Amino acid sequence: MRFEVLTPGRIVFGRGVAAEAASRLAAMGRRVLLVRGGAVAFADRLGAELRQAGCAVLDLRGRGEPDLPGLEAALAEARGFAPDAVAAVGGGSVLDLGKALAALLPSTRPPLDHLEVVGLGLPLPAAPLPFAAMPTTAGTGAEATRNAVIGVPDAGRKVSLRDDRMIPALALVDPALTDDCPRGVTLASGLDAVTQVIEPYLSARATPFTDALCRDAIPRGLAALIRLMQAEDQAARDAMAHVSLTGGLALANAGLGAVHGLSGVIGGRHGAPHGAICGRLLVPVLRANRAALAEAGRPVGRFDEVTDWIAGALDCPAEMALDRFAGWIDAAGLPRLAAMSQGAPDPGALAREAEAASSMKANPAALPPETLARIVAEAL
Repeated sequence: MRFEVLTPGRIVFGRGVAAEAASRLAAMGRRVLLVRGGAVAFADRLGAELRQAGCAVLDLRGRGEPDLPGLEAALAEARGFAPDAVAAVGGGSVLDLGKALAALLPSTRPPLDHLEVVGLGLPLPAAPLPFAAMPTTAGTGAEATRNAVIGVPDAGRKVSLRDDRMIPALALVDPALTDDCPRGVTLASGLDAVTQVIEPYLSARATPFTDALCRDAIPRGLAALIRLMQAEDQAARDAMAHVSLTGGLALANAGLGAVHGLSGVIGGRHGAPHGAICGRLLVPVLRANRAALAEAGRPVGRFDEVTDWIAGALDCPAEMALDRFAGWIDAAGLPRLAAMSQGAPDPGALAREAEAASSMKANPAALPPETLARIVAEAL
């Protein structure tokens, strides 16, 4: 048995730990690039506290999921400031933008040279700047991952900038920053978080370390998300923040699967939000993977465990669990892919493109293009 564990330099988790952010960031550098979402009141307070501590601060606003033109513009602005460290406060898109800026500021090459699939995929020539991540949604787990997802409009794809050194120096996770997150965002990001503990558990690269994380997080995340669709609940917010962090740790060490392999292509081609795509694909991918393994005579015990956890969360027999989960997602109000996509998705074309996605490499079964196309069609 051999495996490696990659984690942030320091993880600080708990309700109220955001009060420590300014002092921790000031210790990372005196010139701080603060990447933030537009409507996060905590980011305003953090910027003021950093300035009071004697730091120079440049505010940079993230707008939507980061793409290559926006990243290039942000790099130009940030280089003029010459930061010592980068901090990001916001949802997964803001964290990805901050992580990419920290990685690329020391590089002299165009960003495209370092992107997977559509670029050259070159390694970073120098270590990233120290980076701190403070999530305000519970979904992507970007506070614990070694990649940043960047849209490339000219290629119609979302791809990763990836390097082990991109994992944050500090992941400061305060569930209070997610309180009262809008219901639709909570649903989509929560389904992403749940997917990101299910896929690593089923991954071909699963390890004893990631198994231990995911076995606890899958039932915890399902129960918390169901609760949050009923009422605002601090304990459920705490649980979802924990599950999101766990998903980041798990995927950084075990990879993902077909849900994320397809979602990058669908999001890049049609502009649909990442978490919502994952939520729509999860059930059909679970069905397809289990069927493919069973047909090949390979073990399906892990899939049955996941089905049992879903059944427990929804209080139904295991044989009804996936149908009941699909119905619950519909009833919770998650849009179907066709409703949230720009243009009409072509399942066959999307399936063929997704075969080359990096996330597909860890999928537990080899799914042919026709199966991937059926998954997309079911989610439409």
